Amino acid sequence: MNCKSQKQRAIRAFEDFLSTPLETLLQQHLDTPNESAALSLFHDVAANVPAYKAFLAEREINPAAIQTLEEFQKLPAIAKENYILRYPLADLCRHGQLQACDMIAASSGSTGKPTFWPRFFTDELQIATRFEQIFHDSFYADTRRTLAVICFTLGTWVGGMFTTNCCRYLASKGYPITVITPGNNKEEILRVVQELGSAFEQVVLLGYPPFLKDVIDTGIARGVEWQQNQIKLVMAGEVFSEEWRSLVGERIGSQNPCYDFASLYGTADAGVLGNETPLSICIRRFLADNPDAARDLFGESRLPTLLQYDPVSRYFEVQDRALLFSGDNGIPLIRYDILDTGGLISYDAMIQFLAQWGFDTVAVLQDERLKQSSIKLTKSYTQHSPRGIHPLPFVYVFGRSNFTVSYFGANIYPENVTVGLEQPVIQEWVTGKFVLQVKEDADKNRFLSVVVELASGVEGNEDKQQTIAFSILSQLVRLNSEFANYVPSEYQMPQVALAPTGDPEYFPIGVKHRYTRK
Repeated sequence: MNCKSQKQRAIRAFEDFLSTPLETLLQQHLDTPNESAALSLFHDVAANVPAYKAFLAEREINPAAIQTLEEFQKLPAIAKENYILRYPLADLCRHGQLQACDMIAASSGSTGKPTFWPRFFTDELQIATRFEQIFHDSFYADTRRTLAVICFTLGTWVGGMFTTNCCRYLASKGYPITVITPGNNKEEILRVVQELGSAFEQVVLLGYPPFLKDVIDTGIARGVEWQQNQIKLVMAGEVFSEEWRSLVGERIGSQNPCYDFASLYGTADAGVLGNETPLSICIRRFLADNPDAARDLFGESRLPTLLQYDPVSRYFEVQDRALLFSGDNGIPLIRYDILDTGGLISYDAMIQFLAQWGFDTVAVLQDERLKQSSIKLTKSYTQHSPRGIHPLPFVYVFGRSNFTVSYFGANIYPENVTVGLEQPVIQEWVTGKFVLQVKEDADKNRFLSVVVELASGVEGNEDKQQTIAFSILSQLVRLNSEFANYVPSEYQMPQVALAPTGDPEYFPIGVKHRYTRK
């Protein structure tokens, strides 16, 4: 792509973004058949991306023969192993031109070796609409002076820079949003809020849930009066409970969690795939209080993250409980298996399901907004119709299916822990089996738990526990760059418990061992 066409593409996309109202963007899926967007992207990628062309050729698939959604859904799924890691980075981009992308983010794999994800300015504009949805529908940021504090890790990691850019695009669109980027520097975040917060009508903290809670708790201990700043939270990278949301909401003085929080389903691979809305949060809180309804809806007794998505921007499918998506990016992805388990529910099906359980989401949201109108000064809070109700489909996500756990937004892999147990002396004490979990203490703070199986005849003691914990920590920091950069140092030390060989709870004999628990 030459400089002129690159420039024209950027100008055209930015003009469209700035001039198109959010409501128009969120309604386009009603006029666009989902399959037409997916098929159109497929034919474009099959013709213009060298790696995907080769991927199809190796499997003797003729792109011209794929003309219906049914044929599209029979295409082999792509994943990191069979696609991203098999071809040169440039070949994964259109026309084999890496230089047509103007930004590269990194995500680290099980060995700590990063995967690179290039993107162009126009890719960010697509994702900026997800942020606009949150800032407009949840936070009413079109009418309130807003300080957006980026608390995601800065650097090559996708969260910080991507979020910063998207928030700045909203400011360009006319939202009274001012952005500041302390990253995951807790002292700097607290200084920013205390010194600048009073100049704005609300302060939005954007970061990983456990880190934001730590910031809030540290602030309370130092006398920060969060409720004076009308705090809102935008989060990504973790599944959390509604009890967690309520606890944190209480500590920041939140009057309405449906409108004061929003979680993103975000990835380095493709930006933001979906986001919480006031509607989805209201539904999830109902389901948290009604576990039978949740089990009926999701088929499991655990509560997934529940979001809405735009099927024109990201086309989702479910195959054997795995979520696949197709979407345009610097590296366009067709039926990409991100290794998350979950499912899809149409808007109409969700509303009908809730009606069967006697729950009227719209009425509940209406009541909440009217309640808030008595304590907010902004006129828009007294509107009769609550914002944040769009007939977009729902996606629910249980999390990674490849045995990782997510901790402060870092993917932690069993392979990293294994290396810690394979060090001299330690390897004589243990069998090599362990169970990796992220747990919460009584105050809802997260910690990394590792239960390790002792070798036959070996007795556990505190010295062994500490030696193993330090060894695991040193290998996590060495091997997993996300862990080293995302997790605050005071939360990095794993809590190690030692269990005897064949412990029935963690290491039952004769059963295939699982190294992680959700």
